[in-house]
Amino acid sequence: MRLAWPVIVAELGWMFMGVVDTVMVGRLAPEAIGAVGLGSIIFFTAAIFGMGVLLGLDTFVAQAFGARRLHECHRWLRDGVHLAIGASPLLMLATFGLLQLMPLVGLHPEVQALTRPYVAAVAWSALPLLLYAAFRRYLQAIGLVRPVMVTLLLANLVNVAANWVFIFGHFGMPRLGVAGAAWATVVGRTFMATTLLLVIVRHEQVAKVGLSDVPWTTVEWSRIRELVRLGVPAALQAAAEVGVFGAVAVLAGRINPAALAAHQVALNVASVTFMVPLGLSSAGAVRVGHAIGRRDASGAASAGWAAIALGAGFMSVAALVLLVMPRVLVSLFTTDAVVMATGVTLLRVAAAFQLFDGLQGVTTGVLRGLGDTRTAMIANLAGHWLVGLPAAAISAFVLGWGVIGLWAGLSVGLTLVGLALLLVWRQRLRQLEHGTGPWGRAVAAVDGP
Repeated sequence: MRLAWPVIVAELGWMFMGVVDTVMVGRLAPEAIGAVGLGSIIFFTAAIFGMGVLLGLDTFVAQAFGARRLHECHRWLRDGVHLAIGASPLLMLATFGLLQLMPLVGLHPEVQALTRPYVAAVAWSALPLLLYAAFRRYLQAIGLVRPVMVTLLLANLVNVAANWVFIFGHFGMPRLGVAGAAWATVVGRTFMATTLLLVIVRHEQVAKVGLSDVPWTTVEWSRIRELVRLGVPAALQAAAEVGVFGAVAVLAGRINPAALAAHQVALNVASVTFMVPLGLSSAGAVRVGHAIGRRDASGAASAGWAAIALGAGFMSVAALVLLVMPRVLVSLFTTDAVVMATGVTLLRVAAAFQLFDGLQGVTTGVLRGLGDTRTAMIANLAGHWLVGLPAAAISAFVLGWGVIGLWAGLSVGLTLVGLALLLVWRQRLRQLEHGTGPWGRAVAAVDGP
């Protein structure tokens, strides 16, 4: 918990940036809420892949830090920065490509007209976003989590101020509306990357840990390939999860603007609760990675189960809150009667999958600490895209349940993924205990008889 709580606050700070965008553009029209939500998902369908590739830093930096190989930690940070710089143009191209496909999916014309300028602007946040991701993964893996938390909290203030200026046209700026929210996001992410870079530089000046000894202009392609090898499955897993919500948003946009707005409101609420297991996932990945680095199988098991238990406990409480006070939560975003009624029902559906959403989120992290990123990728692709999304489409358009059916399908997918990953984690622990499998043999090579 000492490692997790600042990460959780940071994740909540990250999520609230999106919530604030939704609330502030909600003063414009329901179509604006849907456009910001859909535009964010379009960008993140591409961006999550770039950020996901950098998740390999969790494993490499944490295991090197657990083995007290600080020079290796610094080299992995350099490799992560090089990867971020190289991936940014590709991320922008992918975003603009997705934008060109938008007319093909039959969105409501008003939503489509507002979504296009939002995506075109927010794409420019690609480089600062990926640099922020690399800096953050490094700091978390070496246990410096509070600067990340403080940065995210300050970034929320920057985002609110920038939204106020750009959306509504203050201090001589033109009134940009929905596009203003995107430019505020660019400003906020640039602030986050710059601040974390300053934290890393300051830590080097104070602690003298040898970061400056790393040849920063040298590109070690073999190490970048290792990052990509471990990070691509993690990226595909994250993209599969975010992408299925993006697909559901597109399907909701085909119903009507009110359905899309209700989907976005409910998604914001559910995403806020998910930030806690996501923070526990990062902390679990670091703690398990540290234990593997020092060849401590029992420590890895204890750290992983602690993170999973905390995540499951919190999400059980969150489910009760969604059941008891859905109208209060939806009213924070909108006063539109149709959007509110649909949003209340969606939150009740979300309550059904909270526990399993928490299980899959945390277990993905602890498996990543072991160095296993492929299992979560396979589980998410199968659970969400082969089961969840077809079930959502059938429920919505064949059975006629509308946007409620879309969320029912999501619930089925999340439940299957959560249970599958928990079973795999138990299997990995047995391998560690008995010295079998790639992770068990790695530990047994040092600690075994």
